[in-house]
Amino acid sequence: MNSPTFYEIIIISIGLGFDAFSVALASGAQGFTPRRAFRLSWHFGLFQFMMPVIGWALGEIISRYIGCFGNWVILILLIGIGGKMISDGIKDIPKEIPDLSKGWNLFVLSVATSLDALGIGFGFGLLDYDILKPAIIIGIICAIMTITGLYLGVKLYAKLGHRTLILGGIILIGIGIKMVL
Repeated sequence: MNSPTFYEIIIISIGLGFDAFSVALASGAQGFTPRRAFRLSWHFGLFQFMMPVIGWALGEIISRYIGCFGNWVILILLIGIGGKMISDGIKDIPKEIPDLSKGWNLFVLSVATSLDALGIGFGFGLLDYDILKPAIIIGIICAIMTITGLYLGVKLYAKLGHRTLILGGIILIGIGIKMVL
């Protein structure tokens, strides 16, 4: 069986990058700074690169553990982060917008947005495809989609104000539910 073509890898990469794009869109409520854009795009892109490699290398064992427990843990964490964003968005003036580009939030979101890529890597391993080139492309496309989402999120926030936090919270919770389903 032939390895995926460059264009097929691009399509896969775009599909995998939509979660990161959505989170970056929600993060736009915090504004666009080069530092925030770098942190989000670097970490999301790095995790999107690493997860297919990990899935390819460790295969079914890791996939089984992540599939059984990881999705539920990520769901609970995303409900917590998303719930706080919704709560802040409902209030007239949020006290502090949670910074999704730092610390624990950044780590959880990096893992959550890249778990699908783990499955892609596992599939590539089963089919005995090379993983390095697709993983690099997946990471780069994800980083680009993250910066784009952050930029568009800033524009959305300028129109809707802190109410975009409600949308961001719903997106995060939706990503968690999608992972469990």
